[in-house]
Amino acid sequence: MSYRAEYIWIDGTTPTARLRSKTRILSDWDKLPLWGFDGSSTGQAEGHASDRVLQPVFSCPDPIRGGDNLLVLCEVLNTDMTPHESNSRARLSPVAGQFAEQEPLFGIEQEYTLFKGARPLGFPEGGYPAPQGGYYCGVGAEEIFGREIVEKHLEHCLAAGLGISGINAEVMPGQWEFQVGPLSPLDVADQLWIARWLLHRTAEQFGVRVSLDAKPVSGDWNGAGAHTNFSTKAMREGYDPIITACEALGAEGKPLEHVSSYGVGIENRLTGLHETAPWDEYSYGVSDRGASVRIPWQVEIDKKGYIEDRRPNANVDPYEVTRLITDTCCAALERAFQA
Repeated sequence: MSYRAEYIWIDGTTPTARLRSKTRILSDWDKLPLWGFDGSSTGQAEGHASDRVLQPVFSCPDPIRGGDNLLVLCEVLNTDMTPHESNSRARLSPVAGQFAEQEPLFGIEQEYTLFKGARPLGFPEGGYPAPQGGYYCGVGAEEIFGREIVEKHLEHCLAAGLGISGINAEVMPGQWEFQVGPLSPLDVADQLWIARWLLHRTAEQFGVRVSLDAKPVSGDWNGAGAHTNFSTKAMREGYDPIITACEALGAEGKPLEHVSSYGVGIENRLTGLHETAPWDEYSYGVSDRGASVRIPWQVEIDKKGYIEDRRPNANVDPYEVTRLITDTCCAALERAFQA
């Protein structure tokens, strides 16, 4: 018997990479093989030396095609089998391995906006809907737009076996969120990329476009983020490591290092308004959605748990955000508690 394997990869488009995919027919006794593609058409090669290599790293059932068909996430390699410069997964992998004993876990809250033509779903032609207020976690046709797409996407993610932990309507009409995790750094990033692919693929069937823009509508509307929740074993067992992690994220040079890799257009979203801290200032606080990093109120009560970095954009590369947070926080925790 044969089956269809949808090879998915992250391209070299700048400043924000896109997802690409193509189908390969395989026999059921085949291992997932390396495959090639034209890198000159994806921003990953010049035409005179255009071949690039797809190396499968994660696979799951294909919920759209069903049956024995698979979705196959791939890293992009050069023809000498070294990671391509666009391959941010290859930069995360050694960091995740270095600090694996600390058992870092991530949960990423992926916000996105559904567009029909040039307008978000729910925005009337030639005008604006009612101001923000009733849309967040709302119900009813006057508040909610695109639920059929969101529910179908959730079904697809669950059928694929992804670690989806929830969905909700967000603050602006046509804006939604799904959460992936808690999972290890590589797992959460791999699964978020697959969930994004499934989101685009699902919306495509409805003739709707998915935007991960950080500020999809200018003016008095919330932007779209990818709030990133993080913990280690020590943080899940005590409060001092939580404060250490928060302080490490604000250490000299670290805030700019992080926000510069937290997605395109971050200065348009992190303005100090709409539940954000200014992009060029670092702060942390308990239950404070106007801080760069929030310590949930229950964490302070329990004296253990996790932190939420509220700075990453919806268009952030999850391999980059998990690499930076793991490296910064785990190195600080290692110095502080394992010296």
